[in-house]
Amino acid sequence: MNLTYIGHSCFLLKGTQCVLIDPCPGYRKEDYNPTIIAITHGHADHMGPVREPGIRTVTSNEIAKYLASQGIAVEPMNIGGTIQVSGVTFTMTPALHSSWIEEAGMGMYGGTAAGFIISMDGVCIYHAGDTGLFSDMKLIGQLYHPDVALIPVGGRYTMGPREAMIAAEYIGSPLIIPMHYNTFPSIRQDLGSFITAIEKTTDMRVLPLQPGESTEINPPRT
Repeated sequence: MNLTYIGHSCFLLKGTQCVLIDPCPGYRKEDYNPTIIAITHGHADHMGPVREPGIRTVTSNEIAKYLASQGIAVEPMNIGGTIQVSGVTFTMTPALHSSWIEEAGMGMYGGTAAGFIISMDGVCIYHAGDTGLFSDMKLIGQLYHPDVALIPVGGRYTMGPREAMIAAEYIGSPLIIPMHYNTFPSIRQDLGSFITAIEKTTDMRVLPLQPGESTEINPPRT
């Protein structure tokens, strides 16, 4: 699987399908050509330009209802649920955050914010969504054993580096990729201490990607 960091919390997982997670403002369909879109919550920096009627969008029941009213093909689900879309498995996990569909006039409730466990081509990815630290991340690690954890580290609107170090330990993924930081001044972070602390005290590796950078994720050896 090829994993590309598009920016903010937006990633493209390219394998049997092309799964776009949390399209951010400035994303353009023609640059990446996703076949499935996944949205963790209703804020504009995660819904982006999602007007893609022919592409199925996996999201919460509330956001799905709003997008369906806009002519978007949706796959609604909720916390704890698992679905398969074109051979890709999505499990919706909890996240501690708000969700408000800001583009809907004065706005409307977007349901519970979430994360996703996404399994494709033998690789398991955990996208935590926007979230604070919560102890049930241990269960996510124990249940799904994600190969890669995409974790917010920006602070202010999500957990910061200090909490993200604990989250990484709870989840236990061999590879940690930070997200939701340095997009704008209020979430600017220097991750030097974060990276050093994790890599010196655990077997995990931290891979900070710049927008547009990619990495290959191979299925774990059995």
